[in-house]
Amino acid sequence: MLLMARIDHPMKMISTITTTLVFLTTLLGIDTLQAEEFLGTPYELTTSEQFAKAGEAYFSPDGKRIIFQAVEPAREGEEVEPFYAMYLADFVDPSGTPRLENIRRVSPPGSANTCGWFDPQDPDVLWFASTVHPPTESESPGYQRSGRYKWMFPPQMRIVKLDLRTYDGTPESLEVVEGDGTAYVAECSVSNDGRYLLYCSLKSGQGDIFVKDLSSGIVTPLVTAAGYDGGPFFSPDGRRICYRSDRHNNNYLQLYVGELEFDDEGNITGLAREFQVTDNAHVNWAPFWHPSGRYLVYATSQEGHRNYEVYIIDAADDPSSTPRVSRYGTAGRRVTTQPGADVLPVFDPTGRMMMWTSQRREGGSSQLWVAPFNSDGQPVAAGAGRP
Repeated sequence: MLLMARIDHPMKMISTITTTLVFLTTLLGIDTLQAEEFLGTPYELTTSEQFAKAGEAYFSPDGKRIIFQAVEPAREGEEVEPFYAMYLADFVDPSGTPRLENIRRVSPPGSANTCGWFDPQDPDVLWFASTVHPPTESESPGYQRSGRYKWMFPPQMRIVKLDLRTYDGTPESLEVVEGDGTAYVAECSVSNDGRYLLYCSLKSGQGDIFVKDLSSGIVTPLVTAAGYDGGPFFSPDGRRICYRSDRHNNNYLQLYVGELEFDDEGNITGLAREFQVTDNAHVNWAPFWHPSGRYLVYATSQEGHRNYEVYIIDAADDPSSTPRVSRYGTAGRRVTTQPGADVLPVFDPTGRMMMWTSQRREGGSSQLWVAPFNSDGQPVAAGAGRP
């Protein structure tokens, strides 16, 4: 902690001070032991009363809605559902107090779902990955760490498109766009012009990244390195992608940015070059672009595998230098500082709000949080958080 770094005393004294701080912050109702300099007051958007767990949320292009995955609390005498459902909600911010309204489920009953996204051109169209029907049990290929961290990859997972004007809650009203139900296909996003679908597929037996031209149907492989490459997103200008990889087969994940290559007609043909953004003995994942295109936020085990935190890092060339100097992987800074995992950070379209999944609330369930964000790490206007 920042306060502890200034004290040069025996461990017993540090332990005593830490215990006292925890007691005082609990007594006074203060949520923070450390200042989160990039963030203003955090607000909890979902609660354990609403959902057993919720996470991986994304803003609509106009910033007025979010799509997220969640599991509802178990009914009396029943167990919690084993799979995430997909939800849509209105994001409202009256007088600087963000909250969700009109929360509704948009995935078929019993299906497993992940990685929602808004169509950038049609506000009534949603994208996400779904098994459409209840999935079958299967081994989980891809990334695992010491049996503790395991991501489930149902082979029935496909990328679907949902039109809110015609969706009636049935599997038949989902349009399957990619995947045939024999291998996990998910982790999708759509370019800002609505032309390209970016996604991860395990069809080869490992995680590879592909792009599909939605007008022509042409699928182009982008990243096929050994190991599991996934979680891709287009940069705001559509010229680059970010993603994470375990290609070194050393039980860690690293972040990469790839510059897209285009032909004379403007079609994506592959990657022109690749930049490794992180290179350390940690699990770095869930990279997401700041709207400026200069930074990535991501989750990392840098502070320990029981307390993942959000970091921000430079991910672009320095535009002020001639010739241009690469700043990829420089100026890494910690964004969140609280006990409990903080993961899956994203921005609203303005870059002035960050939303993420956190276990910081007492009880430790994963829920959605949002806070004002300042990329310069300067103090953000304070407000009254959720009690």
